[in-house]
Amino acid sequence: VFAKIEAGDSTTVGVEPVEYETNLKNSWVWSELKSVRNIKPAFHKYGLYGGIAYTGAFYALGRGIEPWTFKHEGTDNKSLKPAAECQEIDYPKPDGKLTFDLLSSVALTGTNHEADQPAHLTLMDDNVPENVNFATYAGPEGRFCPAGVYEYQPDDSGNMGLVINAANCIHCKTCDIKDYSQNINWVCPEGGGGPAYDGM
Repeated sequence: VFAKIEAGDSTTVGVEPVEYETNLKNSWVWSELKSVRNIKPAFHKYGLYGGIAYTGAFYALGRGIEPWTFKHEGTDNKSLKPAAECQEIDYPKPDGKLTFDLLSSVALTGTNHEADQPAHLTLMDDNVPENVNFATYAGPEGRFCPAGVYEYQPDDSGNMGLVINAANCIHCKTCDIKDYSQNINWVCPEGGGGPAYDGM
């Protein structure tokens, strides 16, 4: 990419680094990724012991030279199970030494969004969170978001409603991937707002 920018021979304002894919395929990165491409999908396809056996046979011995490539079955959001089929996990309280509370961890990211900018997290259908996600899946947004952006709060009549705390967003895009109904619209915020990760 840098070589293309430095050459300055682009016919358009934007730069299209056409050599990038060729350079990537000719590098050690490509061969390493190709050799491990079937490991994770093998565990999805054959389970724990089948995945271990497959990895031992085809990676440890053959270094991923098999001529086929497994695909993950379905999208991640479709892997959610209804709450009625699951048992809620009772996590211990953070101890402040090994485990920490969510908001303290979000503070360490240096996240900053201008208060007067348009929301970068919106819903395509405002009724889906309560009618589908909360009713069937007990509001998974409140659990999969690592920054506490999504919370279900009762209104004056006791009905649960989704509250989006977009200022907490650390731009991990988990909501874009894991939301069961794919109802959350994530767009880049204005002006480069978001996490700063000072000290990294």
